[in-house]
Amino acid sequence: MKPVAPPTPNRRRGVTQTEVLVICALVLLLLSLFWPLGTRLRERSREMVCHTNLKQVAAALKFYAGNHQDTLPAMTYNKPPGGWWWYKEQIRGETRPNSPPSRDKIFACPSDRGYEGLSDEAVPFCESAKHAYNSYVFNGVNLPGLPNIAGRKVGSIRQPDRTLLVMEWTAHAPLSWHKSRTGRRNAPFYNNAESVVAFVDGHVKRIPIYYDGMNPAYTRDPIPGYEYKFSGD
Repeated sequence: MKPVAPPTPNRRRGVTQTEVLVICALVLLLLSLFWPLGTRLRERSREMVCHTNLKQVAAALKFYAGNHQDTLPAMTYNKPPGGWWWYKEQIRGETRPNSPPSRDKIFACPSDRGYEGLSDEAVPFCESAKHAYNSYVFNGVNLPGLPNIAGRKVGSIRQPDRTLLVMEWTAHAPLSWHKSRTGRRNAPFYNNAESVVAFVDGHVKRIPIYYDGMNPAYTRDPIPGYEYKFSGD
């Protein structure tokens, strides 16, 4: 009888240190390729939400004007820090009169990071009762000498396709929540920072905002070459 060979032992070879290093390198390579893409997609999604929000806010302002003899909010309700924030309560009052300030989603930009000087830990405007839980400001800063459309009749605005109606707060600075050159920092202001804005004619766009190096953007109309203005004339 032919002798039977003993069974071959089942040998399990461990993963070598070199293989572990190769796997780690591959994982890091994949992360380096896909992490920026994922970040860009998330930010693009947030910006799309912001566009949709501002389109609805602009429509609400036009609806308000339609119910008030074609007149935009006059900023007579100037609870600090200003009526250009608290216009929100006027247009909400069309459907919910005397209701307290609330966190309405359409007034919240997903990229809102607030502003507290140089702080990186600022509370988003849309989470601040002081700012009426609102990321967006009305073009109604009616301080002496500043261009605005507070209390204007919509029909009197000469270039509704260029005149700002409501915008991300960053257009007042200017800074940018969507394409920031300062990371999450809120300083310094810089020229051509891009903000999402809504115009009187209802269209919404992300545009560069002019900065002269000294004065906040909302204090004057830009120099020629920009596609917006604060004044309605």
